[in-house]
Amino acid sequence: MPWTIRVRRRFNAAHYLTDYHGKPEPLHGHTWEVEVYIDADRLDPGGMGIDFVEVERYLKKILPDYKLLNDLFDFSPSAENLARWVYEKVKEAYPTVRKVVVWETESCGAEYYEEDRDNHR
Repeated sequence: MPWTIRVRRRFNAAHYLTDYHGKPEPLHGHTWEVEVYIDADRLDPGGMGIDFVEVERYLKKILPDYKLLNDLFDFSPSAENLARWVYEKVKEAYPTVRKVVVWETESCGAEYYEEDRDNHR
């Protein structure tokens, strides 16, 4: 697909990892950043593939802002698992999602994409 729309959104949330290097990790928080990449194969008459504002609204709706992630999910809320969860949620509204990147800090994050879309990264 010729265009990839990219939208970023931040949210604040706390988590802890119960099996981190063999010992419990203490509760702590992050200002997480999520980037979504959605493919578009054509533009509307206004010259847009997908409306950025629409994607931002959707992310605001699904991202768990000011929550304890461990209370929300039945999986360990690592950056890797959150990237997969966000990808699956975004795919419900935007089936052409290419990948999702979740940044836990400015320098550490994880990306998730479907294997069959690997050649489109």
